[in-house]
Amino acid sequence: MTQNGIVLVVSVSIIHEDKLLMIKENKATVRNTWNFPSGRIEYHEDILEAARREAKEETGYDVRLTATTGIYNFMSSTNHQVILFHFIGEIIGGSLQLDKAEIIDSKWIAPADLLIPDFLELRDQEVIQRITQNLISQKEYSLTLFNSSLENMV
Repeated sequence: MTQNGIVLVVSVSIIHEDKLLMIKENKATVRNTWNFPSGRIEYHEDILEAARREAKEETGYDVRLTATTGIYNFMSSTNHQVILFHFIGEIIGGSLQLDKAEIIDSKWIAPADLLIPDFLELRDQEVIQRITQNLISQKEYSLTLFNSSLENMV
């Protein structure tokens, strides 16, 4: 979703057996760069639903969101001002299925590997590394930040 030149984006760290699922993008402007499953929030879409939808569209997995690492404001590699809502998720169904038009490859990696210089060509390296540092240090926040009705469910 774009509003006043700002792009609203969700991304999800899908964690399984202490590894993160990273995807290799195939979109023209960011081809061959690695990223968390992510995408724009659609008009009138709930942020949490957008995160689950993007994870499913880009990986084939159904995920349960467990927490957020925060909200990140940055200029993207495609020169857009981005407000990124990043979530942590666990697989609850589905199977790995990549839409080759958008995603070339995927791999499971240890979070610390994302902090190694030149380990992978990351789409927006600085923000991915900030997110990774929050994941490693377990700097997580409740999803009730986005939906107070979840308070009784957590």
